[in-house]
Amino acid sequence: MLRSSTLTQSVTVTCVRHSHRQWFQSIPVNYRFFDAARNSLSSPNSAIFKWKRKANYNRHSSGMGTFTTRALAQPLQNADELIDSVETFIFDCDGVIWKGDKLIDGVPETLDMLRSKGKRLVFVTNNSTKSRKQYGKKFETLGLNVSEEEIFASSFAAAAYLKSIDFPKDKKVYVIGEDGILKELELAGYQYLGGPEDGGKKIELKPGFLMEHDEDVGAVVVGFDRYFNYYKIQYGTLCIRENPGCLFIATNRDAVTHLTDAQEWAGGGSMVGALSGSTQREPLVVGKPSTFMMDYLANKFGISKSQICMVGDRLDTDILFGQNGGCKTLLVLSGVTTLAMLQSPNNSIQPDFYTNKISDFLSLKAAAV
Repeated sequence: MLRSSTLTQSVTVTCVRHSHRQWFQSIPVNYRFFDAARNSLSSPNSAIFKWKRKANYNRHSSGMGTFTTRALAQPLQNADELIDSVETFIFDCDGVIWKGDKLIDGVPETLDMLRSKGKRLVFVTNNSTKSRKQYGKKFETLGLNVSEEEIFASSFAAAAYLKSIDFPKDKKVYVIGEDGILKELELAGYQYLGGPEDGGKKIELKPGFLMEHDEDVGAVVVGFDRYFNYYKIQYGTLCIRENPGCLFIATNRDAVTHLTDAQEWAGGGSMVGALSGSTQREPLVVGKPSTFMMDYLANKFGISKSQICMVGDRLDTDILFGQNGGCKTLLVLSGVTTLAMLQSPNNSIQPDFYTNKISDFLSLKAAAV
């Protein structure tokens, strides 16, 4: 029977006493959720809020308390046991399957082996710049046989979320992002404006100038945008603040991304942060680590979440995504997370297992890192 490191232990922490109100005010602004009543994915009772609150317990608790923490991650030593214990593997893409436009060594052989064992493979990415169809072409270009139905990008998640809440078709969506979001909204039958075509627009300020915006915009979707500018910030801000009931949706809040394999680049979280700052509202996040995509996948394929292993290279998105969904989790060190980062005393997110790269699955006994 597979031994998992998900056993928990109780830790008692003694903290400085102060009032609940002071505790809330001391939380960094990006941990606060002002729109909780309408935005269930960012409510104080959601898994992500509970985790962030727990991760900062030492600094923000209102007295003495006991809370539960996960056991330390274990190096993957028997790949076959993990493979046999689940039906489905969900893989992140950047840092797990590829880096930039370069395939990581051993990926094709690993995916072929898992398929030969009857495992369902799903690929989930927070990168919203491409649609599922466009990602399918990237997989094909890299020599991987992956169908569009196996791919779930945060661009698709934004459109899927709007469909799940019966977002009115007579309302419009303002997009701060790239082509992937536009294509998925179009496929879902939604009207949109913004996107790359607003990348060259500028605001010329003069006395008495009042910027106009479309009052029919019912949602602002923010994703990674290489053409981000002040016009988009102001337009999105006006829609969110002044259009009654306008939704503020983020594809993800990743701090960095891999545009090339040479270095890290500012991620979609920087664009989301600008709108969050100007509107003083927190977005509804549909990408990882939100539970929306996990729930969607489980329902679509009829998967029991306990039969899923989430494989990723990021602790605060991939691993937390799997943990929020009640799945097994495997961290690979082929992307942004190093072993030192995983084992740092400042890191509170512990996967069940970790290994160097997914091709370690090819050995009967994956070598300990």
